[in-house]
Order: sequence, then C-alpha cells, then structure tokens
Amino acid sequence: MNLFDSPPSTKWNFLSLGAGVQSSTLALMAAQGEVKPMPDAAIFADTQAEPTKVYDYLEWLKQELPYEVHIVTKGDLKKDSVKIRTAKKGHQYVESMVPAFTVDRNGKRGMIQRQCTSNYKVVPVSRKIRQLAEVARGTKTVMATQWIGISLDEVQRMKDSREKWLQSRWPLIEKGMTRQDCLSWMKKHGYPEPPRSACVFCPYMKDPQWKKLQESEPESFEVAVEFEKEYNTAKKTAGGGTMENLFLHSSCVPLDQVDFSTDFDHGQLALWQDFNNDCDGMCGV
Repeated sequence: MNLFDSPPSTKWNFLSLGAGVQSSTLALMAAQGEVKPMPDAAIFADTQAEPTKVYDYLEWLKQELPYEVHIVTKGDLKKDSVKIRTAKKGHQYVESMVPAFTVDRNGKRGMIQRQCTSNYKVVPVSRKIRQLAEVARGTKTVMATQWIGISLDEVQRMKDSREKWLQSRWPLIEKGMTRQDCLSWMKKHGYPEPPRSACVFCPYMKDPQWKKLQESEPESFEVAVEFEKEYNTAKKTAGGGTMENLFLHSSCVPLDQVDFSTDFDHGQLALWQDFNNDCDGMCGV
C-alpha cells in the first residue's frame, strides 16, 4: 500500500486524540466531513500529567465534535513512576517508566528504558477500542481502524498496530499535511490554536518547549522540577543509593538549573537525535 493511501475500510473507526495540534486538526476535519468516514468515537488517554492548557483545550474540543470523546487512563503516571515496589523475592524497585537521561561514573551518557507511551497511551486506547468494537479475544481478522494524527513531517513515527484485529490509519499523511499545514487549517477555519500535548515532565521536550512551559505555566514547570527530584529519590532509595542520577533534560543538568535559551543557542539539542526519541505515534499529537 502506498504511503498516501488509506487502508481497507472497516466497520469501526476510532480517532486517537492527544488534544495537540495534529490530532485536534484531524478531529475537526472529520467533524466537517473533510476526512471520512465519520469516526465512531475519539479516545483520549490521560496520563494525568498533561499541562493545564491541554485539559482546557480538550474540554473545548469535546463541545465541537459531533461524535463522543472517551477519556481513559491507566492511572497517575507521576505517582506510579516514583512508587517504590517490593518484588516477590523481597527486593525493592522502581519501574523505569519515564525515560530519563543518565550519566555513569565514566561520564558516558545514556537513557533509561521508556514504558510510559506503551503503558499509558497505546494499551489503554487499544483496550477501549476493543471494548467499543466488541472484539472477542483471539480475533485475528481486522475489525477496526485507529486514526493517528501523525503529519507528513513525522513519517518516521508511523508504526502499525501490534494487534491483529486493529489497523492504523494516518489521514494527515494521506492528505500530505504537515504540522504547519494543520496550524494553517485551524487558523483558516477560525479555531483556536491547540497547545502542544506532552506530559509536563517529558524528557523528549525541546528547549523552546521547556522554556514555554516555564514561562506560560510555571506551576506545571514546578511539577516537572519536583518530579525529577522525587524520581531520583525513589530510584536511589530502592537501589540502596547505587543508582546514578536521573535528568529530564538532555544536558544532564537538574531541570531547575537549566538556562534553556542558552542551551538551545549553543546547540546542545544534538543529543536529541542520539536517543531515537520519537514517541511511537501516540504522544505529542
């Protein structure tokens, strides 16, 4: 199938809604009939860690759509990430959900495993689709289509569903639309510009995003600062003090000490490309 072709039609169609620029544009385009068929529903996976502006925009968006928006959640990602757990064998551990940056004793930088996207975005949305489409366990025939708001400038994020009964569709790519095209479409139709959707402590945010969060939502930025401290404390407590420091910023400097404008100007974002940071087509759209 060509990159710009839509997949075979299915009885059920669901939109994975992140309340960011691309998925919000896609949701409104569908509402106006510019993308067909009309989705049966949109599904928003709530990590309970989005900026306030995202939740405010989601509430506005729900009133604009002719189809239902379902909100699902696995829980509070922030609290779950710093929870000290006890294994069956008795040792304590903290699940590495948020992919923080690390520096070992030799100065080598790395990044811990990411589980947040899969556990708190992909899986909850898939489960809700299964429920709404009444897909039986063990079904291997494609029963439903999941629309994902990835734009043409993000084709590297395209990943098909792991479920045999569910296929993915990227309508913005079918239309050859970039993120800027989405912004232009929203402006043309008189809609307010959506915020960027990402957890307030997401390590994949770039310096301009950190700076904007710090300046426009200082309370959310403070949540990120406190999370970084709590994450470190929990990891070290569970690991008996042997765990290396964790950082939310790629410079491996504590978040509240980073001068974002200076780091950006000096090109320290080069590390971004080293860690293959694309969020599986579910975050930040």
